[in-house]
Amino acid sequence: MKPMEKTDQIFKILKEELIKGSTEKSHPFRYFTLGTVGLDRVTRQRTVVLRKVSDELKLYFYTDLRSKKIIHIKENSKVGLLFYNPEKLLQLKIEGLATVIKGKAIAETYDNDIPENARKDYTTALAPGTPLEDSGVIEYLKEENHFCVVEITPFKVEYLKLQRPEHQRVRFSKRQELWSGEYLVP
Repeated sequence: MKPMEKTDQIFKILKEELIKGSTEKSHPFRYFTLGTVGLDRVTRQRTVVLRKVSDELKLYFYTDLRSKKIIHIKENSKVGLLFYNPEKLLQLKIEGLATVIKGKAIAETYDNDIPENARKDYTTALAPGTPLEDSGVIEYLKEENHFCVVEITPFKVEYLKLQRPEHQRVRFSKRQELWSGEYLVP
């Protein structure tokens, strides 16, 4: 039986994988599932793109300020994230607090990070999810955009590595700016 790795080594691995997800377009963590719960108390899940991971393990993605996920985050800032790497059989579940960052200065700051063909995604005349009369007719605004950044500050991360002879599961909790890990039964 392989001796257990120290939890700080595992935390370093999971952080490296998240950073790769934000910098390598083909990394499986590039796209993750975001779960929100609004006032209706129904879980809503969708796939978003991991754009950045800070040294403090804050995670960032871009979206339209008018989207349902922003409404849910305003109603309840607690969110859940799910990452899975099928090649490494590695799953990360993250619980955190989401903050919406908006404004013209933010859009200009991130402007170079957004590919030219994707910039129009934040300029639709109608909000995301609005019913359309005709599927091919979407109107775009010329002078206005609804771009925003969502910052997620994790407070819990669960690492699950499927491997033989023993799977490995570790829960990391953040208390007073410090992360501590404990092994769990997989």
